[in-house]
Amino acid sequence: MSDSSGDAAFTPAERETIRERLVAERAGTSARIAALNREFDGIVAANALVAVDDEHDPEGSSTAFERAHVASLLAQARDHLTALDEALERLDRDDYGRCAVCGERIPAERLDVRPAADTCVRCAGARSH
Repeated sequence: MSDSSGDAAFTPAERETIRERLVAERAGTSARIAALNREFDGIVAANALVAVDDEHDPEGSSTAFERAHVASLLAQARDHLTALDEALERLDRDDYGRCAVCGERIPAERLDVRPAADTCVRCAGARSH
């Protein structure tokens, strides 16, 4: 990452590397969403064949848990996909690598771990409190 005059500008090569990483992560996340959708549909279809009463069937509670668990994983994956799309938009606008809250540069180490991050560590910590 370049740090000319304290801004978060990237060289063309750095921008292309970032774009490739975001696009690859987006493809992986899209594949995960497709797999989770198939898994969720399979759970629903399997339960449709059996009269399941989650409250009284000893297997019902685990079926409900499994369905809720997959639905939760799907929601997380969809949120991550949205975050990746937003990161690509920030890259196109030359805003990638800047904290959306304080405007400071997001450390390269954070972007390496969370390439879709839109906040620095300090602001992300403040959001969680």
